[in-house]
Amino acid sequence: QVQLVESGGGSVQAGGSLKLSCEFSGSTNADYCMGWYRQAPGKQREEVASIGQIGFTTYADFVKGRFTVSQDDAKNTLFLQMNSLRPEDTAMYYCAADPMTGLLCDSLNRTWGQGTQVTVS
Repeated sequence: QVQLVESGGGSVQAGGSLKLSCEFSGSTNADYCMGWYRQAPGKQREEVASIGQIGFTTYADFVKGRFTVSQDDAKNTLFLQMNSLRPEDTAMYYCAADPMTGLLCDSLNRTWGQGTQVTVS
């Protein structure tokens, strides 16, 4: 059973930085696609960034140039470095893991973490 535990959220002023972490356990991370999502009050959850098996990264337009997704060498921890934070970045941030089926990410069997709150004032 895959488990994801996020940490690193908090309150910061506009222009500041935070680094989120997501600890992965319960399986081999190499068999999963990993990503960060966020949900603000009254809004739908949206994808922020993802990282694939060979390190290929994708970013939502609203974070490009400000956020960076990465993994540690053992692929046990997923990170999200957030710079130049804006009030509109305020949201609960979630880590997600999709098992791989061949070369595809199986989002129907996604595992979510519990989330970590980011507040930008």
